[in-house]
Amino acid sequence: MKLSIGSDHAGYDLKKEIISFLQSKGHDVIDYGVKSPESVDYPDFALTVADSVATKKYELGILICGTGTGMAITANKVRGIRAANCLTSEMAELARSHNNANVLCMGARLIDSENAKAITEKFIATNFEAGRHELRVLKIHSLTGL
Repeated sequence: MKLSIGSDHAGYDLKKEIISFLQSKGHDVIDYGVKSPESVDYPDFALTVADSVATKKYELGILICGTGTGMAITANKVRGIRAANCLTSEMAELARSHNNANVLCMGARLIDSENAKAITEKFIATNFEAGRHELRVLKIHSLTGL
């Protein structure tokens, strides 16, 4: 699977671990930054990853900051993105299967690396169920002025 990933300074260390984990599983991962733990503005990285998914350059995206919230809010500003901030594997599974989430957001200050790996694995392994959920996702995308 082709995946894009990005983080801010708070997510830098966890991002490196997730990249290694994904590459060990044979996934093609592009790291859009940050390249060091120096302080940065997370919206810059969230938009880059979200755009890479919205334009279908990559299948799914992963964003990591302190809580995952800022990344999710920013990524969801990009048309076609459904970013979900997940703290558990079950949240990741439901975000994919019910909401067709295409960007996973995680908080490095809230979860440990083993949990983050399990969340990531569940997110990329789960398919969208469509059916009754498809109409709801379409409704989300029909909203304007948000």
